[in-house]
Amino acid sequence: MSPKGLGWIIIDSLDTMMLMNLTEPLAEARKWLHRELTWDQDQDVNTFETTIRMMGGLLSAHYLSTQLPDISSKRDSVYLAKAIDLADRLLAGFESQSGIPYASVNLGKKVGIQSHADGGASSTAEAATVQLEMKYLSHLTGNDVYWRRAEKVIEVLDAQKMEGGLLPIFVHAEYGVFTTREIRLGSRGDSYYEYLPKQYLQTGESIYLDMWNEALEGMKSHLITETKHSKLKFVAELPLGVGDTLSPKMDHLVCFLPGTIALAATQGRTLAEARKSLEWTEQHEEDMNLAAELMKTCWGMYAVTETGLAPEIAWFEAADDDLKPDLGSRRWRRTSNSLRNWKKDFIIKPLDAHNLQRPETVESLFMMYRITGDNMYREWGWKIFQAFQKHTKTTFGDGYTSLEDVRTVPPKTRDNMESFWLAETLKYLHLLFSSEDYMPLTEVVFNTEAHPLPRFTPQGNLKTGWMRMPR
Repeated sequence: MSPKGLGWIIIDSLDTMMLMNLTEPLAEARKWLHRELTWDQDQDVNTFETTIRMMGGLLSAHYLSTQLPDISSKRDSVYLAKAIDLADRLLAGFESQSGIPYASVNLGKKVGIQSHADGGASSTAEAATVQLEMKYLSHLTGNDVYWRRAEKVIEVLDAQKMEGGLLPIFVHAEYGVFTTREIRLGSRGDSYYEYLPKQYLQTGESIYLDMWNEALEGMKSHLITETKHSKLKFVAELPLGVGDTLSPKMDHLVCFLPGTIALAATQGRTLAEARKSLEWTEQHEEDMNLAAELMKTCWGMYAVTETGLAPEIAWFEAADDDLKPDLGSRRWRRTSNSLRNWKKDFIIKPLDAHNLQRPETVESLFMMYRITGDNMYREWGWKIFQAFQKHTKTTFGDGYTSLEDVRTVPPKTRDNMESFWLAETLKYLHLLFSSEDYMPLTEVVFNTEAHPLPRFTPQGNLKTGWMRMPR
């Protein structure tokens, strides 16, 4: 992928090795980073992917290297040094007129590059999912430039005052305006919403909790509906924006949402602890119920297939009335737990039937288990793990591969393994079955690539530098 290699798999796996105490491969990886990795290469990279995978991986490795007893070293600066060098190159991506980052950056030339597709627009999710990493780096270095560039993005997006806090999926980097009306919580939209409550949890900035609460209410009013036969709740899409007909389509990517809703409601505490809080309200209780319902639908993506693994995209049987605009005033009907009814409601199209070993469902299972303590989430996670073992392990057992079609057994395999399989899917499965006090959600925030970063209290110039405009 580059003249001298960028170590995507290696860096994305650092904290997984640390959390699993795999000290020998970790030592080999660290040696490669120290002696061979250079960012000074004539190579275009995606700004977002490089931030969440490479920079996030390095920052998390730096944090864990000071925390875990078997690898702790207060004097080891290699991870942080590499992260700073990378971040300084990625800053070139933020030099647009609006402050919205360009889709790509040339690492060696330190130049931002507009998207070659989508009319030069950047993905909303990608532009708005660099904040945890940049803010933590400012906290570590005392240099507020990373913080300011990252928070400017959110200010520009929020200033457009979109209805219900729901943002279209493309924004022009130069002009800072949305270039489409399409709204979805899958690809191009997902992690914008994920990072709203996580920014609040990371730094305590209440502005992001306000934005999250507004967006969640917008989802309830305009996106979340139910299936025809089993009344499963799912997150639909709005191809033409708020006020138009819903499309009964839900990416597996959307399955970050149940865990995020629960995390925001409880702030990472157990449900029992959160309910004792003076701030706990009936609204929080409703949010937890919604999280549980959506979690059931995400599990259904696995339960209804022949392989026990989810497709990339699911479509749903839904009544016409349940796809009409303005869903907020309607009453939910009781969900059926009949797998027979579930199978009537899930539609898996041939082009959407592949599985890329994505992490979102097991991510939410981990969070739901940690927060509720309900062993059902571990049981579902174990079944998913067994299905991965059975169908995606390569012939000689030295890797795992993506699948072409989850509807057939044995499934046709692809010759491909994404770095997020190691960074996220296996890590979240490991944590799902770890002790409940290991990487507690009250102390760390996982970035969108599952790299744990610490919560911290901002000091000095590190504070919210903008205010929301009146709605």
